[in-house]
Amino acid sequence: MSAQSGGESLLAPRNLAAFLLVSVIWGGTWLVIRDQISSVPASWSITWRFVVAALGMFALAKLRGEPLRLPRAGWRWAFALGLFQFCLNFSFVYNAEKFITSGLVAVMFALLVVPNAIFGRLVLGQPIRREFVIGSSIAALGVAMLFAQEWRASPATLGEVLGGAALTVCGILSASAANIIQATEGAKRQPLLTLLAWSMAVGVVLNAGFALVTQGPPQFDERPAYAMGILYLGLLGSVVTFPLYYGLVRKVGAGTAAYSSVIVPIVAMILSTLFEGYIWGPLPAAGAAITLIGMVVAMRGRAAPPPRRATPEP
Repeated sequence: MSAQSGGESLLAPRNLAAFLLVSVIWGGTWLVIRDQISSVPASWSITWRFVVAALGMFALAKLRGEPLRLPRAGWRWAFALGLFQFCLNFSFVYNAEKFITSGLVAVMFALLVVPNAIFGRLVLGQPIRREFVIGSSIAALGVAMLFAQEWRASPATLGEVLGGAALTVCGILSASAANIIQATEGAKRQPLLTLLAWSMAVGVVLNAGFALVTQGPPQFDERPAYAMGILYLGLLGSVVTFPLYYGLVRKVGAGTAAYSSVIVPIVAMILSTLFEGYIWGPLPAAGAAITLIGMVVAMRGRAAPPPRRATPEP
C-alpha cells in the first residue's frame, strides 16, 4: 500500500465528506455486531448480512454499468476474497465480541496495517520503512495497556479475554490476506464492483454451509432492531462504504485513505462507552492515545510504493 497521494487533496470537500462518512459508518458497525450475536449464532448473522450486501452490490454494479457476470479468470479471486474477507474475517470478529468489547476489537483492528506491510513485503516485494516499525511498536504497547484494563474491569476470566484477543488477531490476519489478494495484478484486472458482489455471494455460501453444520436450521431474530442491524451492516457498512473507500484510494492515495483506521476506533470507543458501559480511567485513556499516536507514526512510514509499471488501467 502506497503512502503517497493519488493526486487530489483529502481536504477537498467531496473527498473529506467521503472520508468522514466511511469512518463514522465503519466505527458504528462494531457496536451493531454486538447486538447481532446476542440472540442469533454469529454464522447465521454473518450470512444474513452478506445476503443483503451481495444483492446491494449487484444492484450497484448494474447501476454503474459494470458487468454482472464475472470473467472465468476472476473466480479464483472471488473465492479467495469470499473465504478470507467475507467468511473467516467476519467469523473471527463476531465471535471475538462475545468476550471483549466492540471498541477494543476496533482498536486492535487498527493494527491491520502491520500484517499488511509484512505480507506486502513477502508477497509483493514492498519494502518497509523504519518509521513503520517504530510506530507499530508504539501502537502495540497502547493495545497492551487497553487489554490490561479490559482484564481488570471485565467479569470475564483472563482466559476469555485472551481468547477474544486471539480471535481478533485471527480476524486481522484473514483481512490482511484479503487485502494482499486485492492488491495482486490478477484481482485488479477484475471489475471492482462485480468482484466484490460475487465475493460476497461466495461468503454467503460458505457462511451458510458452516452455520448449517454447526448451528442447525436457519435462525433469525424477529426484533426490529436485529433486522435494522442487518440492513445497516449489509447496505451502509458494506455497499456504501467499500466503493467510497476505494474511490478515495484512487483519488488521494492508499496511505492517506488509510487514516480512516485511526478515526474508526475513536468512533467505536465512544459508542462502546455510551452503550456498553466501557469504563475509562488513566490506563485505558493513555493506552488509546498511545495506540492512535503509534498508528499515525506507522502510517506515515508505511511500505514504500513499488516502482511503477507501464501497464494499462484494468
